[in-house]
Amino acid sequence: MAQIMAGDLRKGVTFLYDGNKIMTVVDFLHVKPGKGAAFVRMKMKNVVTGAVLEQTFNPTEKFELAHIETKTMEYLYTDGEFYYFMDADTYEQIPLNHSQVEDALNFVKENMPVTMKFFQGAPFSVEPPNFVELLITVCEPAVAGNTATNATKPATVETGYELMVPMFVNEGDTIRIDTRTGEYMSRV
Repeated sequence: MAQIMAGDLRKGVTFLYDGNKIMTVVDFLHVKPGKGAAFVRMKMKNVVTGAVLEQTFNPTEKFELAHIETKTMEYLYTDGEFYYFMDADTYEQIPLNHSQVEDALNFVKENMPVTMKFFQGAPFSVEPPNFVELLITVCEPAVAGNTATNATKPATVETGYELMVPMFVNEGDTIRIDTRTGEYMSRV
């Protein structure tokens, strides 16, 4: 595997840390104090668990680069225990457990394309598209006179995800959601 020195790491680089943890660089600072040796202060995120860690390293310390593969897959269905995704090219089905797909399930419905990430052939993450259009299944109607600017109310979409929407949005409307923030974008 290719190696990289801590001094050469930059934001977005994925590498192996502490043996087998796949980390991606979130923030990076190369520090050269007036006295003493230079060091690298780095904030990194575990791509599997999402845990963020802040560490300092010697700039010459070496890490192995982690090659992450991404593939567009289609969400098929759940049998209650596993969530099944299909590779559109090979028709191969991959079952994942709830902890591997937990966050993506808020925005993904059957037959929707997702991005699946693999490390050494094993899937570890599912990401929904950046924007999705979902139907509102539960939402209180707006009360006359309660439509002040920026007023919001809770709504539940067809996947079961709950978010705040403007007062003019109603049950049965289809809305666009930014999956990176989980926020309402617009009515479709």
